[in-house]
Amino acid sequence: MTTHFITAEIDLQENRSKLHQAIESELQKCGEPLRWAITSVEQGKAQVEAIVTKK
Repeated sequence: MTTHFITAEIDLQENRSKLHQAIESELQKCGEPLRWAITSVEQGKAQVEAIVTKK
């Protein structure tokens, strides 16, 4: 198992629970998210930095 630092850009959602789902879904494409944080918001997009694991 290896860990990777990734960044992703997510479109902002009206509903916070949908934003959480959108972030988790995007991160799942890269591996299993250990932790993540929204680091900036600009022009309707959120910049997310995350640590994910891959088998």
